[in-house]
Amino acid sequence: MKQSQQAQIDELRSLIREHDYNYFVLNDPKISDYEYDQLFKKLLQLECENPEFVTNDSPTQRVGSDLVKDFNSVTHKTPMLSLTNTYSENELLDFDRRVREGLPANDNIEYVCELKIDGVSVSLHYENGKLKTAVTRGDGTTGEEVTANVRTIRSIPLKIDLKEKNRINLDQIEVRGEIYMENEAFRKWNEVREFSGEKTFANPRNTSAGTIKLQDPKLVAKRPLQIFIYYLYSYSSELSSQKENLELLKDLGFRVNVNYRFCKSIQEVIAFCRVWENRRSELPYEIDGVVIKVNSLKHQRILGSIAKSPRWATAFKYKAKQAKTRLNKITWQVGRTGALTPVAELEPVLLAGSTISRATLHNYDEVQRKDIREGDVVVIEKGGDVIPKVVSVELSARDQNSKKVSPPSVCPECSSKLYRQEEEAAIYCENKECPAQVKASIIHFASRTAMDIEGLGESLVNLFVDLGYLYTYADVYSLKEKTDELIKIDRLGKKSVSNLIEAIEKSKQKPFDKVLFALGIRYVGSGAAKKLADHFLSLDALVDSTEVKIEEIHEIGPSISKSVKRFFCDKHNIKLIEKLKAAGINFALEPKKLKSVSLAGKTFVLTGTLASMSREEAKAKVQEHGGLVTSSVSKNTDYVVVGESPGSKFEKAQKLGVKILTEEELIKMI
Repeated sequence: MKQSQQAQIDELRSLIREHDYNYFVLNDPKISDYEYDQLFKKLLQLECENPEFVTNDSPTQRVGSDLVKDFNSVTHKTPMLSLTNTYSENELLDFDRRVREGLPANDNIEYVCELKIDGVSVSLHYENGKLKTAVTRGDGTTGEEVTANVRTIRSIPLKIDLKEKNRINLDQIEVRGEIYMENEAFRKWNEVREFSGEKTFANPRNTSAGTIKLQDPKLVAKRPLQIFIYYLYSYSSELSSQKENLELLKDLGFRVNVNYRFCKSIQEVIAFCRVWENRRSELPYEIDGVVIKVNSLKHQRILGSIAKSPRWATAFKYKAKQAKTRLNKITWQVGRTGALTPVAELEPVLLAGSTISRATLHNYDEVQRKDIREGDVVVIEKGGDVIPKVVSVELSARDQNSKKVSPPSVCPECSSKLYRQEEEAAIYCENKECPAQVKASIIHFASRTAMDIEGLGESLVNLFVDLGYLYTYADVYSLKEKTDELIKIDRLGKKSVSNLIEAIEKSKQKPFDKVLFALGIRYVGSGAAKKLADHFLSLDALVDSTEVKIEEIHEIGPSISKSVKRFFCDKHNIKLIEKLKAAGINFALEPKKLKSVSLAGKTFVLTGTLASMSREEAKAKVQEHGGLVTSSVSKNTDYVVVGESPGSKFEKAQKLGVKILTEEELIKMI
């Protein structure tokens, strides 16, 4: 009897999965909603009667009942890199040239073009055909687990058919995709909320991002989330091309955007980009461009990546949508470095799905160059479809009595003196205790990509600074001593304060590279911070280093090295670091476990294209055996490893008499 019920349950699950695929992936339902509901109810009844047969991948188990209190941090096995952007056909030709220069001369180079969906990236891990975890992109290195919420998206299979297993091992795979909302579904959902007296949302993209972080999966299930899958990686088998991967993903039941194109030349890529720039309005969802990828995965490995972006892919961004409105007033905003940014206060206008009332004017030189004045009718657009900016002025609509804008004579926040560095457009406030600088630096310190202190957002930081609880970001770790006072503040309370203190304590576990980025050193973004941390391993070693040593790190130039040294020569910054150390913040990386010390004390430089691995992979292998890889050749360099088409480093090595290694010779050493 039990065996018969088990077989019936399995058959119903298989049938429901098939209908889910037809409806949510192919948009081609084969049965009516009523018939589907009857199948689902029958399965639910059988599982209630036979709870021992309930499995995690059953269609009835998509929506969990447990609230998600914390989203655990997960390190991506393969970083989810961001893409470089191109904005013209000439830049696409430059991309193609760089790709060709980085690959063997006679290799045939092909591309795959995919529409760039304006959504939220997510990584899905499957083991033995079953969805195990779902992780947000986060900062590209570390994301947050959102499995319970992602399971509610009906176009994501909880179980995949490994029918392709005889061709390739798919027991452990990672797929990536873009979660989004279609425009019409978003509009209807907003209408329902408005009718119910609930808050409506500005645009599909931001709503999707917020939805995926809700604590209640049942609420997530009610929102019209969709997904397109664009990436496949097998941890057991070597795959060959992006084109074949997209086809394999479709065979496995994933929802792949059909509007991709296999291109045999960059001219075909350009033609594809032109077509969709004209047709983007026909789509039921938002796109902001086209993603171009080198098709061969072998070529992708050879090309490798820079700090934050792959060399084998780029995004061709379409011209941003524009709108006209009136500029009522120009105000000045003080950032964490003390730089003053002019901001246009606008008559609110709808642009690309959201209402815009403020836009950046970048700096005073830009205001002068465009002759932007208060009262002007201006054209605005979203830079990169994200940050609103003023593009131009409608001179024909200008008031004849309008006056040119002058820069402020003192800081608008603290009335301190202003200064301007040579060869820089920015104007700075000289007071490091300026409340606006303090607020901005703490907001950056607590942000998701830095110390990730959940709950310590802009409004709370502003409040704590205004009330005198915070004077620097180091004071964040003293807030626990003021718990009784914080509880009495309106909008907080015991539970909120407890959660905040817990998040602050949790941030002490952040790795050194995150801490280094959080300090807010000028020009040191998250990618540069990671390179500096990986190279020096501790803050003390970085502080004691020289500009020359810092610049030996690949892709770290003079502007970063000078800024780093300037930062650590400032007594105010050193005091902050001492307070952070006393609070228990991590200013060192655990030394990586070496496979051997056979290359200890040896310095390598890599140049040219390597055949069996990328230069990043070669660097990692040298480091695993105790060696050091630098970006410049000097008399202290022990070896220069030369691949195909080496550059000036090869010539310099020959002049200095540095030993030259082939790729084969390097492999023998490691």
